[in-house]
Amino acid sequence: MVGSRSLSGAVRSQRGRTYAVILVTAAAVVAFDHLTKWLVTRSLPLDGEIWNGAFVSIHHVENRGAAFGVFPQFQWLYLVVALIVALYILVAGHRFGTTWYRQVVLGMVLGGAISNGVDRLVQGYVVDFIDFHFWPVFNVADSAIVIGIVVAVLTFRARQAPPQRTAT
Repeated sequence: MVGSRSLSGAVRSQRGRTYAVILVTAAAVVAFDHLTKWLVTRSLPLDGEIWNGAFVSIHHVENRGAAFGVFPQFQWLYLVVALIVALYILVAGHRFGTTWYRQVVLGMVLGGAISNGVDRLVQGYVVDFIDFHFWPVFNVADSAIVIGIVVAVLTFRARQAPPQRTAT
């Protein structure tokens, strides 16, 4: 009985560390995203732009749609998706792995979903401002979500790949 209690405690302790990394990363993404959005809205009028001739510029836009501003009429759906993603990460995130980078990746996706979800709920839109001129304007939360998903897919696929046979 004593051994099972210590094992249970170790599992809970590991799960607690896992969630701590996920939540700290998510909080950092939310904070940085909202700080940058606040700076843009305080410094630039709507549709204002700085560094227009540069490779990347700061362009203040309001996005009421999903990625690339599509389907603005489905605002409620984007909130539901953000909620489902956040709940899934919080309920099942520990299953993705115990390595710190996997936890950081989940925290990035969680933070991005929460940050944009809060903006949609409170304002009815998200502020986008990073403009590469060949891609739709986006924000820090969008970046965190995309980077997190790409890294998650790549690491999951690498983990699931069958071992390669070597010629003998």
